[in-house]
Amino acid sequence: MNDAVFYQESIDPGFRFGDVIKGFISATPNVSNPPINSDNTDYSIDISISYCAIVSPCCSIKDKVISLSPLLHVNKDIFKNPYFKEDLTRINRIVPPEKSVSPIAFKKMPPEKKEEILSKDHSYTFVNLFIYKEHDLFPEYPIRLKDADDFNTRYYVIDFRNTFRVNCSKIQNPTNVPPGLKCLQLTIDTRKVLRDKIAYYYGRTPAEDIVD
Repeated sequence: MNDAVFYQESIDPGFRFGDVIKGFISATPNVSNPPINSDNTDYSIDISISYCAIVSPCCSIKDKVISLSPLLHVNKDIFKNPYFKEDLTRINRIVPPEKSVSPIAFKKMPPEKKEEILSKDHSYTFVNLFIYKEHDLFPEYPIRLKDADDFNTRYYVIDFRNTFRVNCSKIQNPTNVPPGLKCLQLTIDTRKVLRDKIAYYYGRTPAEDIVD
């Protein structure tokens, strides 16, 4: 999938689901001994400023509230699977079971584990992740793998577990938003891929809730 397919060549000024924007702060509290109260100060807050993806549905971008997820470096271990290394955006879609793990990892598995993997249907891997295609906008960062040459990449990732809310008085609706913050816009097809995967992430039924 090339940039022209993943990202829209021309972008409109409004905010849409999946857009890459800049200029917001993310804050992540770290708590080692909950609950927090006036006598307990054992916590810290990580503050960062980075590119973020909009994870609010388009129709929910209003009332001075928006939900975002920061774009992060991709874990180097994902590159160990040559199927994903060739195009990391394959992680965004369902994949054949034999492609879900690296050949080296598959070779080391016991026979019963191999049979279990191969018996599965096409499915999502890394269900909490969505990969953003390389783009000149994104800073390069190094990937260092054991027994492989180092290389740089501009792939980035959002983690559905890492979502935060921003209150902003200038966000009235998708078209009445602060100017100059939007950097990239997904194509309609890519936006559907993101919508499908995040819906799957939130829509999974836990084993204890399955009723025969």
